[in-house]
Amino acid sequence: MVKVLGLDIGGANTKATYIRTKDESVKELRTSMEYFPIWKDKEQLPKILEKLKRTVTDSAVLDGVGVTITAELSDAYMSKKEGISHVLDCITEVFGDAPTFVLDVEAKLLTVKDARREPLKVASANWAATGWMVSQLTKNCVVVDVGSTTTSIIPVINGNVAAEGRTDLEKLQNGELVYSGSLRTNVATIVEGIPVRGTMTRVSSELFAQSSDVHLILGNIGEEDYNAETCDGRGKTRREAMARLARVVCADIYMLTEEEIVAMAKFVYERQVEQIAGGLKQVYKRIKPSFQGENVAVVTGLGRNFLAKNAADKAGFKQIVDMKELVGAEAAVVSPSVGVALMVASRLEGKTVEWKQS
Repeated sequence: MVKVLGLDIGGANTKATYIRTKDESVKELRTSMEYFPIWKDKEQLPKILEKLKRTVTDSAVLDGVGVTITAELSDAYMSKKEGISHVLDCITEVFGDAPTFVLDVEAKLLTVKDARREPLKVASANWAATGWMVSQLTKNCVVVDVGSTTTSIIPVINGNVAAEGRTDLEKLQNGELVYSGSLRTNVATIVEGIPVRGTMTRVSSELFAQSSDVHLILGNIGEEDYNAETCDGRGKTRREAMARLARVVCADIYMLTEEEIVAMAKFVYERQVEQIAGGLKQVYKRIKPSFQGENVAVVTGLGRNFLAKNAADKAGFKQIVDMKELVGAEAAVVSPSVGVALMVASRLEGKTVEWKQS
């Protein structure tokens, strides 16, 4: 039996998964997510990690810790190397007694020492954890993981992760990374204009509203799912979200009717789905010859139901599988932390841990 903690340390959200395994199967799983904008005070990261540790492990003695890192891209750091070094310092401070492994872009687990030696190899590798986990369950598919900030598109061919890009730069170029997510995407980066009263209206480039406002207005998320700061520092009611969206066209809730603002939200939503579908089409075009007629998308992440599914449908996928059906709803929201936990458990048990919760 092994007890493992998996961590996905992002610039805005940090996710944790605790699993207890025995005889190559999962016996217990707990997850948690903490909103922590690292650019505000990166020195608070150890406290966040301690909090997540207490929340999900219930003081269990850990046999191993697995880590994926995307926080290094935050402008809290001058470079990715600096970011990786700082995050690893924090990990060592909190989990120094437990064997710790850092996931790299080849879906391999490195020691902390090796990760420090090759920081770019472990930078933004969380997609590899999700891809590896899905590859154990489905042999041929494209994974669409819509988080709060970005969308990762991960091809799996013959049971292997077949991503072409390794860095975020490469992934932006080849469609495997779409910088559009369910909560934190500036509306002005989704659309250049919005129809208002029959006229296509240019938008303000200010950070007046974000994707979470659009999805709250439309009912895609509830107030409890709005796990991000609001652009204006006000609340997370539907009316307050509508006020923020109205400002995108330099108006307010007294100048525009509710119906007009809802119509704006629908337009932005449709364009965001198209953004993600565009990346998915680009990736699928490249890998289609290897699929031999199979046409399966696996959707995961916070936005899997209202963004990933619609994008996969628009991109022409005939079979769309919700990650929830494979690993449960709780794990589907934080799949990179679950994936890296499973990888570490498999390493410690000496055999791949199968997803058979009991």
